[in-house]
Amino acid sequence: MEIAFCRIDDRLIHGQVATVWTKVTGCNRIMCCSDEVAKDEMRKKLLLQVAPPGIKAYVVPVEKACEAYKNPKYDAFKTLFLFTKPADVVRAVKGGIPFKSVNLGGMTYKDGDTLISSAVAVNPDDVKALLELQDMGIEVEIRKLASEPKGDLMSALKAKGLA
Repeated sequence: MEIAFCRIDDRLIHGQVATVWTKVTGCNRIMCCSDEVAKDEMRKKLLLQVAPPGIKAYVVPVEKACEAYKNPKYDAFKTLFLFTKPADVVRAVKGGIPFKSVNLGGMTYKDGDTLISSAVAVNPDDVKALLELQDMGIEVEIRKLASEPKGDLMSALKAKGLA
């Protein structure tokens, strides 16, 4: 399986992903990797319905995504991996998916979070996981839209006193 792109966006498949990121990455598959979402039949069904024409989508737990990545029967897949949170990306890397870069695209603000960009809010667990990805040598860039320049994670975290 070829990695087309890895993005953290808690909405998973939505307009920008379906119309822009799929074209920019040239993917032929979308894999939504989330234990919680994979158990939520309604959300799973909705995500599968909004996949763009010609691109097959899957909603799977993180462990199953790791197994699929290693399975030679999926070698023809050029996959856009979508995650809802940074900790799941860490699990996927530890599970054998060798991401070189991760796009931090959208994480909704919740009480207690810190906004580090116009579209990304993080909690302490998110910060810990993002720093762990960087320590693994993985680029973590902040960018909501494909047309935007890549934003630097460390600069954003330092600006808010989080790193």
